[in-house]
Parts: sequence; C-alpha cells; structure tokens
Amino acid sequence: MHLEILPERTAGAAENMAADFLLLQRHPRPGVARFRHYRWRHPAFTFGYSQRLDFIRAQVAAVAGDERPPEICRRPTGGGLVDHRDDWTYALVVPRGHPLEEMRASESYRAVHEALASVLRAHGVPAVTKPSAEPGAGEDGPAGVCFERAEIHDVVNADTGVKIAGAAQKRSRHGMLFQGSIWRPAAAGDVPWDDLTDLMAASLASTLGAEAQHAPWPDFAEGELEGLTEKYSSPEWNDFR
Repeated sequence: MHLEILPERTAGAAENMAADFLLLQRHPRPGVARFRHYRWRHPAFTFGYSQRLDFIRAQVAAVAGDERPPEICRRPTGGGLVDHRDDWTYALVVPRGHPLEEMRASESYRAVHEALASVLRAHGVPAVTKPSAEPGAGEDGPAGVCFERAEIHDVVNADTGVKIAGAAQKRSRHGMLFQGSIWRPAAAGDVPWDDLTDLMAASLASTLGAEAQHAPWPDFAEGELEGLTEKYSSPEWNDFR
C-alpha cells in the first residue's frame, strides 16, 4: 500500500472541488491512496452536498459582513458550511477495499482525525478527538455551520472544547473521499504550517499501513478538469436544492 503525496495547488473553489472529485471517481489506483493540501485563490466557503443554498447564503452574509463577496461552492461530500479564509485544507482519497474505506463512516472519521490530532499535539496543540455528541463549551452557533459546533470525533482543544478541525466524506464504488479543514486561529501552539503536508502524510501513512511518497498528479484527460470545474461553478449544481 502506498500513500501518494500530490503537489500543492492553488485554485478557485469550484476547481478545488472538481479536482478532489476526479481523484476519487475517475483516477483511482488499486493499492494507492492519495493525499493533498490545497489553497484557495479567493476567499471561499464550501457547503455540504445536502444543504440548501438559501440557508448557506444567509450564514455566509452573517460571517463575511461587508467583505468582498466570497466564492461559494457545494462540495461532493456532506457536512456543514466551512469557512476557508484562514484554514488549512486537505483531501484524502482511499481506494475501494482498504480497511479504512470499509469502516463505518464514524470510525474512519475518528481514525483520520486521531492521526491529525497526534501531529498537532507534537507541536504544542492540546488536540483530541471529541468523544461524544454532547455540546461543548461555546457551541451556540447554528447547526450546519461547521466551526460553530464540534461533532463527535471532530478535533477539539482539550482545554477549551473549541473546534480545531472537521471533515466530510463521500464513498463510491471507487473508494472514499475525505475532505478536511483545520481552522488555523483555533490551533494554538507552534504548528509548522509549511511542513504540515509531510507531517500529516506520515501520520496518515501509519494509520493506513502505507508507505508515503511524493508523486505527480495523474494525467487528467484534456478538458476533464475544466469541464468538471464548470459544473461545480454552475447554478444547476450549487442551487439544486
């Protein structure tokens, strides 16, 4: 089993979602998991596949205020509204049949977040996975807004209960897509953000029983990424509920 660490990319919200989806649906490799960290070209929010856009727009307006209107894009995964303006975003794709992919969603969620929490603890962050669904300190925000509430197995600050990291998953006949976000302001400590890709990959490789190695991006067919980016930018995708 290999864990390929893909080169970092900076893109718009729709292209970032399209690239993650392509890695799962059209370019899986048996026995190979893939991990990537990516950045956002513009201020952006993403929201879960099952959420309504009118609710999301109201929540984004409340958070963003008078700032430049951010990009808003529906994810292929579930979960709540995620603010990417000051986060560290990553995706993990695990092939069909791997033990992590075959776990119940709650258990794979916990396993990946345990790997992340261990990296943060090594750099002074009192990070743990939330053991129960009971509300924590300061969790009075609306349901569906990711960093207002910590769900079970999210990464939280052990001292304050504040949410540090959350994620969402999608499974298909090809495997599992895990899209995760670390909210930088909540991660006190001395986190080496520039080195976090390799540190996180090493921790995930241990969880997966894999060997981590840097690898190039798969060869997308001509127009493949562009076409899917157009889909993720469209009203038909973002406002279908």
